[in-house]
Amino acid sequence: MFSKNDKRDNGKADARIAPSIISANLHVIGNLKSDGEVQVDGIVQGDVAGLALAIGERARVTGELTAEEVVVRGTVEGRIKAKHVRLTKTARVIGDIWQEILSIESGAHIEGHIKRLENDSTRKIQMNGEAIDKPIARVVTAIEHPATAQVIPAQKSGTR
Repeated sequence: MFSKNDKRDNGKADARIAPSIISANLHVIGNLKSDGEVQVDGIVQGDVAGLALAIGERARVTGELTAEEVVVRGTVEGRIKAKHVRLTKTARVIGDIWQEILSIESGAHIEGHIKRLENDSTRKIQMNGEAIDKPIARVVTAIEHPATAQVIPAQKSGTR
């Protein structure tokens, strides 16, 4: 069972590692970093970084979240930086969100700016000839008035 000659062990790490869990009765003061998934159901006062982060409905994080994917069901006070951010209807975010893909369910609460992380395939919304790189309220205005808004391909930095 634990011998070095175990035939199932090919020297590679198991790709399916269970997520690290901060349970509901745990209060962490300090930064957390993981190479895998982190599920927070308790309270964290500090930054949390990992491959994927899940913030539970009763969880509270005060600090920056950094990951490839972040799902927020609870409260976050601080910046979120991720490739994909999903806010459920119970989410409460007080801070900026930097993302490539953003999903927001009806009922989610956001106080802060939303900024799209740029890559070569990114498109910007333009209103009356001006690129919108401002708070979400300005983007909502463009969506509410589609006749004055147009989607254009993003230009590489340094060119116009």
